[in-house]
Amino acid sequence: MAAGCDVIRLVDKLPLAERLVHLYDRLMELCVQYKPDYAAVESMFFHKHIKSVFTLGNARGVVLLALAKQGIPIFEYSPREVKKAVTGNGSATKQQVRYMIDKQYKLSDTFPSDDATDALAIASCHFHKIRFTI
Repeated sequence: MAAGCDVIRLVDKLPLAERLVHLYDRLMELCVQYKPDYAAVESMFFHKHIKSVFTLGNARGVVLLALAKQGIPIFEYSPREVKKAVTGNGSATKQQVRYMIDKQYKLSDTFPSDDATDALAIASCHFHKIRFTI
């Protein structure tokens, strides 16, 4: 794993409630450790599998709660906004986003996961958004 890269991993075999507690606790630890000035998250999107939408919604709620409890301002971006900011095309594929993130940050092919790439893409989107408003 890359230095300075913290990825919260959840154990699928645990009950949902326990996974959410673990997510909350780890996120609170990371907020205390890194003291972020703000957070960027992806807005909800519809997925083919309804169960995935509900699970993702639960996790997203925990993330928003943890950030709000720390007083961290939250900025939300749609998947289309993120793709456009990273690739110039709001309809880009996951592979195109990953390629651009790999090139922009000079990552290796062994970068941890698609989730970590997505997080970097969201952070990049936020960076591009704020650099023109400051």
